[in-house]
Amino acid sequence: MFKGLFKKTKYITVSSQSLNTIRNSEEKVEKPNIPNGMWVKCKKCGQIIYTKDLEGNLGVCGFCKYNFRVPAYNRVKQIIDEGTWTEINLNLSTLNPIQFKDYEEKIKALKDSTGLNEAVVTGIGEINGEKTVLCIMDSSFLMGSMGSVVGEKITRAVEKAIEEEIPLIIFTASGGARMQEGMYSLMQMAKVSAALSRLNEKGLLYISVLTDPTTGGVTASFAMLGDIILAEPGALIGFAGKRVIEQTIKQKLPEEFQSAEFLLKHGFVDKIVQRKELKNTLGVILKLHKKKDIKEIEANCNNIENKEEVDKRKTTHPFSPWEKVNMVRKMNRPTSLDYIDRIFDSFIEFHGDRYFGDDGCIVGGLAFLNGVPVTVIGQQKGRDLKENITRNFGMPNPEGYRKALRLMKQAEKFNRPVVCFVDTPGAYCGLGAEERGQGEAIAKNLMQMACLKTPIISIVIGEGGSGGALALAVADNVWMLENSIYSVLSVEGFASILWKDASRAEEAAKILKITAQDLKEFGIIDKVLKEPLKDASKDIEKMSREIKENLINTLCNFSNISIDELLDNRYNKFRRIGVYSE
Repeated sequence: MFKGLFKKTKYITVSSQSLNTIRNSEEKVEKPNIPNGMWVKCKKCGQIIYTKDLEGNLGVCGFCKYNFRVPAYNRVKQIIDEGTWTEINLNLSTLNPIQFKDYEEKIKALKDSTGLNEAVVTGIGEINGEKTVLCIMDSSFLMGSMGSVVGEKITRAVEKAIEEEIPLIIFTASGGARMQEGMYSLMQMAKVSAALSRLNEKGLLYISVLTDPTTGGVTASFAMLGDIILAEPGALIGFAGKRVIEQTIKQKLPEEFQSAEFLLKHGFVDKIVQRKELKNTLGVILKLHKKKDIKEIEANCNNIENKEEVDKRKTTHPFSPWEKVNMVRKMNRPTSLDYIDRIFDSFIEFHGDRYFGDDGCIVGGLAFLNGVPVTVIGQQKGRDLKENITRNFGMPNPEGYRKALRLMKQAEKFNRPVVCFVDTPGAYCGLGAEERGQGEAIAKNLMQMACLKTPIISIVIGEGGSGGALALAVADNVWMLENSIYSVLSVEGFASILWKDASRAEEAAKILKITAQDLKEFGIIDKVLKEPLKDASKDIEKMSREIKENLINTLCNFSNISIDELLDNRYNKFRRIGVYSE
């Protein structure tokens, strides 16, 4: 029955000596004689990469874009201009304060194997010609853990930045506090943070660059205290370890948890920067923080206000309030980013409120206006349906207003004027927005803008809806494009509440006096900017030039008055608005 089902197998017998010979010959074939260190395997995609190719690509995998960890001195070469680097605090010695067994031998072995004296390198150099103090942590030295010498070197670097009155940049890469030094290590968190508070009081810039890994006590101190926080793609950033959290909460955490991208989404990182772009990005940021007076704007400061009055007398306004409502809601109406791209140079967008998230409805960052640094903030509607969904149709959440205020306070610290573009149907009225304090976020903006010690100009470019618009419009000058609208609430909301009939929105638009011309007459706004061909969407370039000329002219005028006078004028501007009798 089973005949032929199983075939006879011939076994060949070899001696153990012959077997070893075969094995040795196979090993020689499988393992060619390759010089040590010529190739490296990518941890993420598994590709074998020629070491010189990896170095030429600044340590980024050419296949999957994984960012390899960069040794401290390699980072100096990547970031600092050649011939400008001077290392400081090189010879501080690590001690064994709690007499941890074999600790001193471990440190000596690491010094020999890494060529470092500790887990951080500090020095002074230039980035695209801009002088800065630089600290670079290196995870190859005891996982970049923060012991007494690391804390001391960084603290001395902070003090050097204060002494020299120059910016500070710290590249973080650390597993956290160094347990072998006990409480001495923990106290470095407080020491470095205290030094950074003095740097902040002096009005000096601190940029934190988060690299892989940034965890534990470093995350919970100087890593997250930067005026600007940048991160490398894919960097592990967190306080408690992922495994510890999973064991504590008995839940599986998402794959992207504690990544740079995760932190950007949740509002704790300003920008993720590709390694090849990092030096130039830092160079632009440093230039944007050089102290410049508004008077340095090189432009023709014509008396644009008088020209506007002449144009105003010649101009008729053919559109009804309701027609203007529909005009500013059209998809082709120019957005904040449309104007930002045309008016300003080198705009760098920053993200996040440092509390909860990043609201795509409010964009903000730094830019040059004819060579002078300014902070630019705008409410952003979508240019198509997909973007409108991403931008929440121009309705900000609390984190958007908190992001805006964070950037305004940063502008105050560095004496930068603030320019706001207002374009929103109103603040978002959703469950999450109320849970996160929508009212509180708007109220805080109103109070803080009223006393912000730097000039503020706000421009209503489309819709100015209720408190959601006012939260970016407590300014020294408030302007409106001639067909924009600004109202106590939407006309549909007004009709629904007062008349229980939203279909009467057109009637409400006429009654509410929401046009730029009405509000200029009431003294609620300061200027009406004429739209080319009666519609900004028909010639955005000309509209942008009109806004830019007015910004330059007005900022030139602001440069001639003191901050105290500026604040008094701002207070009185809003103080006198109202109709009453005694």
